[in-house]
Amino acid sequence: MSTVAVRAAEEPFSFVAELKRSPGWILVILSAAVLYAQMLGALAVEWWQNPDYSHGLLVPFAVAYLLYEKRNVFASLPVQPSWFGLVVIAGSQVINLVGFLGAEFFLQRFSFIVFVGGLLLYLAGWRYLWESAFALLLFALAIPLPVIVFNLVALPLQLIASSWAESFLRACQIPVFREGNILILPQQTLNVTEACSGIRSLMSLISLGVMLGYFLPFKFWVRALFVVTTIPIALVANAFRVGGTGILAQSFGERAAQGFFHTFSGWLVFVFAFSVLLLEVTVLQKLLGKTVKGEKNEA
Repeated sequence: MSTVAVRAAEEPFSFVAELKRSPGWILVILSAAVLYAQMLGALAVEWWQNPDYSHGLLVPFAVAYLLYEKRNVFASLPVQPSWFGLVVIAGSQVINLVGFLGAEFFLQRFSFIVFVGGLLLYLAGWRYLWESAFALLLFALAIPLPVIVFNLVALPLQLIASSWAESFLRACQIPVFREGNILILPQQTLNVTEACSGIRSLMSLISLGVMLGYFLPFKFWVRALFVVTTIPIALVANAFRVGGTGILAQSFGERAAQGFFHTFSGWLVFVFAFSVLLLEVTVLQKLLGKTVKGEKNEA
């Protein structure tokens, strides 16, 4: 047996190493580019222009970082291609076609995630797909919801924000009358529109909560519960924002509740909500950190 044959037998079969030796990855990139280049470009533009999903601009960097951190894991995994990946790829193109014919951008964008998952499954196998699942989830969270779903979510959020803001204003001894999502103050009327529903901070905070939860060294149910807590935190923070806007309008007039102050309050509330998340992480580490260390020592 030759030296080359011995090295080939001893060297672990790695997907990353195989890509370096094979031009197949070029065909994969070209096919994905032909199918999805225009769609991905439009999605990037929407991330830039739509403040509800501006957190999507950070997702490619987060995904790249996660994949880079797992480079050694990917390099060590055995390649076990699955023909079922072709079924997944075919399914992704059915979804893409339905989205194209129905002018539904969400389906077209979601089909890209299914397409990438199918490629991973067909070229490398289930273990590669499993290790890449979180990166695909992050990308899915950055896809704008369909308009019908957005409206179904935004309206209840508007009512919650206006109702909680009403309670906050009453607690501050400010007379207020609420009719639906409209707050009537003595000197000002506030209309809690979709922009003030809190869906921007909600989607962004959920995405950040998922990223933080991924790195928490706790059991899955603890991390899942941590992500769920982002919802009430975002709702409460937005209600305080609407209530604060009412206080500004009542005290300093209509201009104080619009323009720069309105935009700045949105950023301020999001920073506050994110700070609460970080505080929650600190509390969890203090309460459950000893348990995790004890489990590791026993193992």
